[in-house]
Amino acid sequence: MRKLPLLFLLLFLSISCENDGQQTYTKTGQALGTTYQVKYFSSENFNTEKALDSIFEVINTSMSTYQDDSDISRINSGAEDVKVDVHFQKVFKFSKQVFKESNGYFDPTVGSLVNAYGFGPDKPLNGPDVAVLDSLKELVGFEGVKLTEENTIQKENPNIYLDFNAIAKGYTIDVIAEYLDSKNLENYLIELGGELVAKGQNLERESDWIVAIDNPQQNEAERTLQTVLALKNRAMATSGNYRKFRLDSSTGKRFVHTINPLTGEAEKSNLLSASVLAENCTLADGYATAFMALGYEKSLEMLKKLDNVDVYFIYVDEEESMRVFTSKGFEEALRD
Repeated sequence: MRKLPLLFLLLFLSISCENDGQQTYTKTGQALGTTYQVKYFSSENFNTEKALDSIFEVINTSMSTYQDDSDISRINSGAEDVKVDVHFQKVFKFSKQVFKESNGYFDPTVGSLVNAYGFGPDKPLNGPDVAVLDSLKELVGFEGVKLTEENTIQKENPNIYLDFNAIAKGYTIDVIAEYLDSKNLENYLIELGGELVAKGQNLERESDWIVAIDNPQQNEAERTLQTVLALKNRAMATSGNYRKFRLDSSTGKRFVHTINPLTGEAEKSNLLSASVLAENCTLADGYATAFMALGYEKSLEMLKKLDNVDVYFIYVDEEESMRVFTSKGFEEALRD
């Protein structure tokens, strides 16, 4: 599941001199099929662009399903001798963690269904029929995929299709954060496709980093905010199924961008949006995806079992009214 850019970052895009000689640097661009923005404070101007390009290239080479010669594409094509790099290994292990914690609702092997509904790199079907979906569901199940001691991928069914898009952007942000940490930077914000890591403060405002969540009932022409929050030393990811969707060309049926791996169905649940605060963006990204597949009630049950995770859920009740659930930690971060 590809994440939606639901966060509007309230940032200044200028470079200014302040705070004991530290300057504000903002780097923007496109990567991994979306936009990114990195803002940091430093007394030294180093070659961030080159480092970012290198990180994006390595991640794409390892895990991009849109790149034919990437490791994951070669594995999906049947290659059994691909030794995956450390990035692939880490994402695989994080994915196993979220897979188990969500009882299978987060599942990177859902890729065949993603493609069938037209959300992946393969050409979409004209509307997946029951027979096709039944056959594809046989290929879903992350328990059938193993990372060997030789760092190769072993699949019980060779036709299983791996797709880490639901967690890879969050992981990429964590890698960028590690790079900035290696430069001894204490104040920065990294945003990629709506996922983010906020460290320290926004020194321009002498406050925590201020971000916002979009209103799920807005239309495409007018962007409005649902709520604003202040973050410091936290990662955040937001996922939703209310803005991105595909249409069956023959029936006109709407397929929203959330697929339940246990049923194989793509449909709108009562959970419109899930924003997650976690210790790193990889987990925040994975949990946000899992919650959207679980729906509101089951997400609350999963949340009880997680440590250091806070959420902001926008859901629809039985009367079709929009409601909000906010955990204690998230509520403390909210601002008027």
